[in-house]
Amino acid sequence: MDCYQIWCDLKPGVRDAEFIEALARWMSHLQEAGKITRWRVLRKKLGLAPAHLGEFHILIDTENLAQLDEAFKLASTRANPAEALHAGVNQLVVNFQAALYRDCPDPHRQHGEEAF
Repeated sequence: MDCYQIWCDLKPGVRDAEFIEALARWMSHLQEAGKITRWRVLRKKLGLAPAHLGEFHILIDTENLAQLDEAFKLASTRANPAEALHAGVNQLVVNFQAALYRDCPDPHRQHGEEAF
């Protein structure tokens, strides 16, 4: 399992409910198309997180990099309905940061033959 993570803040004047609704529409579209496995959104609590990370943290799970690539490919078509849904989220946020993590240990990992 790979986990694509996004941190962001809302643009001034954007309500949190507006952002969550737009995000749910976009993520549901990706999930229904089989481009992601699951997702969730988190929000800083009591300001307890590094200052450089945004208030919102989005976790997007994919089975592998091929599935994630399919999600990126869908977004990059710039064709509707994906374009409108993606823009509907993207236009609400600032300070976008992303990272990619994987489950550890890898499920296919073998033990006993490691060279390092």
